[in-house]
Amino acid sequence: MAQNDKYILFISMNLISSSPVNRRNFLRGTGLCLALPFLESGASKALAAVEPARHKKILAIGNHLGFYPGAFFPQEEGMDYVSSPTLKNVEKHRKDFTVFSHLDHDVSGGHGGVNSFLSGVRKQESKGFPEKNVSLDQIAAEHVGSAARFPSITAGIGEGTDMCWTRTGVRIPPVNSPARLFNALFTQSPQSERIIERERLTHRGSVLDALMGSAKSLQGRLNGFDRDKLDQYLTSIREVEHRLQMSKEWLDRPKPEPGIQPITDEQRMHIEEMPLFFDLLTLALQTDSTRVATFEIPLGFSTTDLDGVSYGYHGLSHHSKGEDKLTELQVAEDYIFSQVNRLFNSLQEAKIFDDTLVIVGSGMSDGSRHSNKDLPVLMAGGGLKHQGHIVSPEEHQKRVPLSNLWLSALQWFGVERDDFGKSTGTFSGLNFS
Repeated sequence: MAQNDKYILFISMNLISSSPVNRRNFLRGTGLCLALPFLESGASKALAAVEPARHKKILAIGNHLGFYPGAFFPQEEGMDYVSSPTLKNVEKHRKDFTVFSHLDHDVSGGHGGVNSFLSGVRKQESKGFPEKNVSLDQIAAEHVGSAARFPSITAGIGEGTDMCWTRTGVRIPPVNSPARLFNALFTQSPQSERIIERERLTHRGSVLDALMGSAKSLQGRLNGFDRDKLDQYLTSIREVEHRLQMSKEWLDRPKPEPGIQPITDEQRMHIEEMPLFFDLLTLALQTDSTRVATFEIPLGFSTTDLDGVSYGYHGLSHHSKGEDKLTELQVAEDYIFSQVNRLFNSLQEAKIFDDTLVIVGSGMSDGSRHSNKDLPVLMAGGGLKHQGHIVSPEEHQKRVPLSNLWLSALQWFGVERDDFGKSTGTFSGLNFS
């Protein structure tokens, strides 16, 4: 089963290698020739040149270390709140997003609970759930199927933040090289390579056929419990078979023209990689290369090139309310949200903001306290009538699960289901229709 899940990781982005799955090789960038400033200056023209595809899309951004609550949440409820220090960076889009207070997954574990952000279920507790800790993005990707070249794209800085999971509980690591992502999205492989790739896909299909045959031969000799486990296994194989077929179908289809020059960029653990990734993900959504994308901000990466910052992001997050660290932490989080603001601008310029539901948040509320309660969550775009600041009940017996919001988001996307994670229903505070 685990081996099948490894295939899924590659097939989901059409980045299949003949060698056994090697995460370092998977993430390693190739190198062409462009630096970040070119894309920043040329992004608007590139976006304007591409006709957007009118389909619903989801883009989720997760920050491992959360956002300092004292600077993130507004004090007032509704549309007339006074912008918090962090939200001032997206003030021009006030009518385009909603901030949520007192939502979480009722989990603990600090860093160990962050992996539940898009799933509602901790990896460590997923065994008792039929869909394990499958994340929102992967359910949405299953709904997209072969309609897009990539059912989903997971990108991020460095090692990411354990945010994306298959329904069999396997983590999907982020592509952390902008060059690798660019090549996957926009660089057409030579015909000779496509022939080899087709042969690899055919071989893997025959392996799966053999596995399916062997598994079916066992069905008549198993008890009820084991038959259920075998059915799950067979379902997993069918999913992999379907993705293999999708890969074959897309292999010879031309990739879109991005309107920008090829890029080169070595994978780095630096905060200023963010604008480049956001530009590429916007182009991926605009060209309908994918309809589901995620971006992961990791536990530790460099922030020291930002003016006025002398600590790494992890050190700043563990501030113990020290004034100096809180001041520098605000600089780093201002930078993150200035890039979120830039992303909103780009989605508007690309004319897909109203079609794209953007989620920004974390599975941790406060890095200094290692708390997984009262998670910072912002939802933007999607053509929704946003409500400013929604404050849910704080009392434990009245709390609304964050999974309710994710269920509503999936239904907005077109997924027909009545539950997700630990949901108790849909989220009633925001109209998704």
